Amino acid sequence: MSATTAKRFDDDAYLDHCQATVVAVSDTGIELDQTVCYARSGGQAGDTGTLNTADGRVVVLADTVYADDRTRILHVPAPDAPALAVGDRVEVRIDWARRHRLMRLHTCLHLLGSLIPVPVTGCSISPDSARIDFDLPESTLDKAVLTDQLNALIDAKTPVNIDRITPEQLAAQPDLVRTIGAAPPAGTSTIRIVDIPGVDRQPCGGTHVANTGEIGAMVVTKIEKKSRTNRRVVVNFA
Repeated sequence: MSATTAKRFDDDAYLDHCQATVVAVSDTGIELDQTVCYARSGGQAGDTGTLNTADGRVVVLADTVYADDRTRILHVPAPDAPALAVGDRVEVRIDWARRHRLMRLHTCLHLLGSLIPVPVTGCSISPDSARIDFDLPESTLDKAVLTDQLNALIDAKTPVNIDRITPEQLAAQPDLVRTIGAAPPAGTSTIRIVDIPGVDRQPCGGTHVANTGEIGAMVVTKIEKKSRTNRRVVVNFA
């Protein structure tokens, strides 16, 4: 088994490429010593992009996912991609336009969650739209009102900061965890916190923009009742 993949996106979501070495190749994907590709998790889609070698091979990536141990990242090649071998040096390059849309939408869901202060039961973020589910038995949510409130938070241009705290600090602040059933990875020494001052602060491993103004105008397109205690809110770019 290869070592943990170094996640360059954790420290810099704007880094769109890096150099890496192939450390394992299997039917499930290509493992690298480090990567800028976000692996599908927390509702956010995995990155697509390319692995490029000095001799001209280009491996198109169809997806990026975690291995079963949740410490190694698998780069899933598209069908008929050229083969790579352990030891190959590659340039990892993400589809930046797609990633940036995911960053904007993910940050938008943090703002939306701040407007509906009840537990979150799930979310999904694709390049074209995002949705968040709330534990909300009775709902008076209104699409137009939420859209106006959301865009006011976006227009405030509030910085989006990344902090780190210890598991012990998180245990002392249980209200930081908004998502039902969510827990930090086992064995981690620090927990990544997304902090939008005065708006939202919670553990999150996703990629985000640096300022809410970068999200751009958004619209709440749908509010659905998914079950007796579940309301789904869908957002998209205006």
